[in-house]
Amino acid sequence: VQLQASGGGLVQPGGSLRLSCAASRSILSSMGWYCQAPGKQRELVATVTRTGAKIYGDSVKGRFTISRDNGKNTVYLQMNSLKPEDTAVYYCYARAEIGGTNDWGQGTQVTVSS
Repeated sequence: VQLQASGGGLVQPGGSLRLSCAASRSILSSMGWYCQAPGKQRELVATVTRTGAKIYGDSVKGRFTISRDNGKNTVYLQMNSLKPEDTAVYYCYARAEIGGTNDWGQGTQVTVSS
């Protein structure tokens, strides 16, 4: 599966961004986002199953919303109330088959700074 992410950029603290990630084929299992800040391990931001069940990382609960359009093979991440500590490269992933492995997008930079 090829994944194309978009929507990153520079935003001021308290601002919003919307990330998108389009897959090249239908995804039967989960899709979602991880992030990796300099010097840190990649960590979960949010995931969503094909049927809409969602999991969020503790640091983004109440601020970020993940959604998915199965018809467009696309996952979205609405990021509100952004903080400087949200600065990272955000990677989307998709698991095409149930029980399969994750495919990863190229990463999109999100920078939160005044």
